[in-house]
Amino acid sequence: MPVRIILGMGVTVIGFGIAALRFHWLSRLIRSGKPDPSRARGPISRKAEAEVTEVAGQRKLLQWTVPGLAHFFTMWGFTILLLTIIEAYGDLFDKYFHIPGIGTWDWVGFIEDFFTCAVLVALVVFTVIRIKNAPNRLERRSRFYGSHTDAAWVTLAMIAGVMITLLVYRGAQVNTDPTQFPYGWGAFASHAVAELLHPLGAGTNAVLATVFLILNIAIISGFIVFVSYSKHLHIFMAPINVAFSRRPRALGALGSTPDMDMENVDEDTVFGVGEIGHFTWKQMLDFATCTECGRCQSACPAWNTDKPLSPKLLIMNLRDNMFASAGPLLGGEGEQTALVPNVIHPDVLWSCTTCGACVNECPVDIEHIDAIVDMRRYQVLMESEFPSEAGLMLRNVENQGDPWGLGQSKRTEWTQSLDFEVPVITGTIPDDIEYLYWVGCAGALDERARKGVQATARMLHRAGVTFGILGPKESCTGDPVRRLGNEYLYQEQGKLNIATLDEAGAKKIIATCPHCFNTIKNEYPSLGGNYEVIHHAQLLEHLVKEGKLVPGSNYSGKVTYHDPCYLGRHNRVIQEPRTVLSAIPGVEQVEMRRCKERGFCCGAGGARMWLEETIGKRVNMERTEEALGTGADVVSTACPYCMIMLDDAVRAHSKEDDVRVLDLSQLVEESLGQAPPAATAQAAEPEPQPAG
Repeated sequence: MPVRIILGMGVTVIGFGIAALRFHWLSRLIRSGKPDPSRARGPISRKAEAEVTEVAGQRKLLQWTVPGLAHFFTMWGFTILLLTIIEAYGDLFDKYFHIPGIGTWDWVGFIEDFFTCAVLVALVVFTVIRIKNAPNRLERRSRFYGSHTDAAWVTLAMIAGVMITLLVYRGAQVNTDPTQFPYGWGAFASHAVAELLHPLGAGTNAVLATVFLILNIAIISGFIVFVSYSKHLHIFMAPINVAFSRRPRALGALGSTPDMDMENVDEDTVFGVGEIGHFTWKQMLDFATCTECGRCQSACPAWNTDKPLSPKLLIMNLRDNMFASAGPLLGGEGEQTALVPNVIHPDVLWSCTTCGACVNECPVDIEHIDAIVDMRRYQVLMESEFPSEAGLMLRNVENQGDPWGLGQSKRTEWTQSLDFEVPVITGTIPDDIEYLYWVGCAGALDERARKGVQATARMLHRAGVTFGILGPKESCTGDPVRRLGNEYLYQEQGKLNIATLDEAGAKKIIATCPHCFNTIKNEYPSLGGNYEVIHHAQLLEHLVKEGKLVPGSNYSGKVTYHDPCYLGRHNRVIQEPRTVLSAIPGVEQVEMRRCKERGFCCGAGGARMWLEETIGKRVNMERTEEALGTGADVVSTACPYCMIMLDDAVRAHSKEDDVRVLDLSQLVEESLGQAPPAATAQAAEPEPQPAG
């Protein structure tokens, strides 16, 4: 007995002591990040709900059914099997130990053995998944590409070791002295192992019980140490990271709106993130929490089109740099290195479309987009380093109020083909006008996008919705310049627009562009602009449900709907467009493989509309090939940028005679048998085009 106690407690003290020192060091390192007071805000109930659904319920993991179930049973197996750890340490001191109160109930023994077996089955599933998706065979196509796969195999082996030693020492206990093992029929697996070990005799089983008990404790202690030094930190970090993540999701608005008031700027002011110490403590917690599962990588449009950006590898590289910079971060010797280009290559930084697929997929709520935009802010505002073609877009927004530089005078030209008057608000919005229609730069200035705006206006007019526009007083919301990293210009644009909206007395705003919709609805509040904002797809659905807009039967064909990232994934406007389509009698809806909140980007977001796409395959080509593969006659969407990108790709495939790209409003209008009016004189002007 003394030998059991000495060996068991010895490995425990050593293992847990090493792990405790490591976790203390990690805590200091993460807390060295910049303050983030916003993480303490929000109702406790929302944080509790996240813990229940995402940590306990494994909601995001279960979106991938097979690996999700395997992880579910492994996580809950370790949770339930804390009972067996208590029993193991009790057995060190007393061979007849059982947990007071419940330690002899057969159903407790059944639960313990059930989850022990479930974990072993899950390990087989994980093994098959890792062999099937081995990066040395699939290379970039594997979601484990770039992950520490050797560490994963060690983890599987150690977990298997915990389960196997548990069953062996319990089975040996049964054969040594049945009164040592407190459970009867319930512990079915332990008794099955006992049957296998029974021929060895009581003496041998007694030795096995001691040896495998100590082995069980030793592997548990070693596993704690291994976890503290590996990517499996997420076992402990994930619940904390989920608790402090943005709710309901880290999408929509960016995580921070820094103070850009030049009166508050001094020589020590830093905009964005240029070195690891500029990140907040929550972002550093993100880096330490990454599981290297590759779900973000598998969904990323940049990675899927052979670009160097992998959200997973980006986070891993930042984590490695955080560890390497521990000396200066904790007040010791050494210097922090510039993140770009030393840690993050510029091509990685500028490949992001900010579509949010990575954030949506991440099972531990890492906020990749905020980290990327923070680094872009530093490059733009502190280093003046960004893709050269973006300079023209920035100058156009600053000088002309739109990315193309066409000027405010052209913002009402789209109304010339309408057979009714659209009021242009010059003062305060009259009482008889319900909505202000925020047309957006693309909707007002791009000829293809104009068609969607015109159709929307006609459908609203037909339904009796009263609306007006700002016309020349409307200016770029600042979305593309903000996603590019020019926070200063964004805030200048935002303040200008908020002043205009407040002067007009705007309360209810319709937006056609999801980027404008997201900016005014989710980002302007931090600048003092608070409005009720509705996307035209939402309003169309409302009008259809109320019977104020009844689609006709003049259209017949297959339609596949492309979810704009900033409408579907960022703002969860997913069902509304499909409800409108289902109301059109002749529409047969066909879904693309990647759709709804897991839709694939068109390639225009994150200011990518204005940047050359010279690496890998064009994102819009990838998405359009998926759309063409459905056999649809129409690719419908509810975003002017998506219309431009998809239409370009359809033309590049020489499919413009077979497949049309139409806004949701255009389809409703077509169902009514009302062909759009002939193009007006302004159509002769060259269409504004995205870079590349």
